[in-house]
Amino acid sequence: MTTQDTKSFEMNVSHRFVIVAALFVTCLITANIIAVKVINLGPFILPAAIIIFPLSYIFGDILTEVYGYRWARKVIWLGFFCNLIFVIFAWVGQVLPPAPLWEGQEAYATILGYTPRLLIASFCGYFVGEFANSFVLSKMKILTRGRWLWSRTIGSTIVGQGLDSLIFITGAYLGTPFFVPIIILHHWLAKTAIEAVATPFTYALVNFLKKKEAIDTYDYETNFNPFRISD
Repeated sequence: MTTQDTKSFEMNVSHRFVIVAALFVTCLITANIIAVKVINLGPFILPAAIIIFPLSYIFGDILTEVYGYRWARKVIWLGFFCNLIFVIFAWVGQVLPPAPLWEGQEAYATILGYTPRLLIASFCGYFVGEFANSFVLSKMKILTRGRWLWSRTIGSTIVGQGLDSLIFITGAYLGTPFFVPIIILHHWLAKTAIEAVATPFTYALVNFLKKKEAIDTYDYETNFNPFRISD
């Protein structure tokens, strides 16, 4: 495939792009909801979100690989603000006075009542991890001249998920009895393993989208500033 100008795509955003973006955001928000449950998988103690959060990185890889960093950046910010909306209104729902006959206030607060520290750690981990993932994949695509997709998806995940796990777990639990450094490694290995296992799915979807969209973006002249979302 050859590098193509994405201006024509910008004039007519396809339904396929919208679907991938929606799946990215859905995986992110779902992960934040179910993350409160801690599960035990063999020797690993992990949040239940481990079963879906890595999918947001997979869809992020697909967005960057097919549509380029600029469009991936827009979707990352979209995910950030959608998650913020969820958190705000989950908090509003918590502080609203419960009906006299409703007995689920304590359970609601337990599941959806995020502490400020947990929120800050989550948002920081997401922000750094997702942008690092997209940046590394984009640069590796140029270095590999579009070959060896598996090396880009796994390599970018190693960096992105590693930073996300380090920032989130350290920020959320450092100084508390729940902070066990080995958990960072467990998170990192589990998320990277899921990315590796999903490689055939990533290949299939990337090839399908490139063919249907007639686009294969290389970020040769892209401004990688994560805060620049106007172009």
